[in-house]
Amino acid sequence: MQPVVENKEYVVERLSQAKLKDLETLHQAVYGAPPEKNYYSKKYNTAYTGVEWLGYVAYNKDRIAVAYYGVMPCFIEYGKEILLAAQSGDTMTHPAFRYKGMFVELSKITFELCRKAGLHFIFGFPNQNSYHGAVTKLGWQMTESMECFEIPVSAAPWKGLSNRFPLFKKIYAAYSNSILRKYLTTEKGVPNSVIIDGFAGILRDEAYLNYKTYSDTIVIRIDKATAWIKIKNELVIGDMELNGQDFDYTMKKIKILASKLGLKKILFHSCHDTHLEWLFVARYPPIKSFPVLFQDLGANISFDKIKFTFADIDIF
Repeated sequence: MQPVVENKEYVVERLSQAKLKDLETLHQAVYGAPPEKNYYSKKYNTAYTGVEWLGYVAYNKDRIAVAYYGVMPCFIEYGKEILLAAQSGDTMTHPAFRYKGMFVELSKITFELCRKAGLHFIFGFPNQNSYHGAVTKLGWQMTESMECFEIPVSAAPWKGLSNRFPLFKKIYAAYSNSILRKYLTTEKGVPNSVIIDGFAGILRDEAYLNYKTYSDTIVIRIDKATAWIKIKNELVIGDMELNGQDFDYTMKKIKILASKLGLKKILFHSCHDTHLEWLFVARYPPIKSFPVLFQDLGANISFDKIKFTFADIDIF
């Protein structure tokens, strides 16, 4: 493939399926551990949107991937319109190649690629390392900061022990599966609560939920309510559908589940003024969380109307 940018230190080429192995190598160099098997091949399989491979990889003279920036296309339900947009995804720079301006350079050419592909805008939730450059050098617009709710749970340290001892890990896996079996549904996600509230948000149709299975999440049923969750060192709630059920009753049941699983914390992230945010903030102290940024590619819309929960962020 012909490089898009070429200088003495590196060349830049568009992402493709053949370059996913290079992303895995770069991931190892940046984070000190390999990604989960097939993580990037699933995450960048956005064929359901009609657009794929919106990103660029930088290679040094030895053909080693040293930087990457890319986005994942999706659809946004905005009133009666369905808009093609994308979430800003993985930003990685090899430790030996930082502070060379590659993040800004790769971002700009990715934005142009997105314009040509017909995207209306890009949204993202940057960490502290990329926030400053995104806003000051790339013109991202911030609408708000999400709120995080951390709910402590009294639990034995089963999950922590499984992370430390390989033999106990197998025992814990069998135990946790037996506990979760009572709650599991066959659903791949829940309806987007922010859209139910009247805001704009990610269209979670069947195609999107099939795509989202790149991440290991489950949907559980608590009597009438359902919750889209991820089990890590905590029980992470991505989104919920109460279906008229009492919120306090639902959270009590989820805390009991977390306790049985040996998880000492429940986490949830949400934008302001949503129904779930009101319910959580009335009971738990909020913590400032992810900034919500938008890169306008000519959408001519109000980004304040677009809301998210943690289920919408690519790391969920």
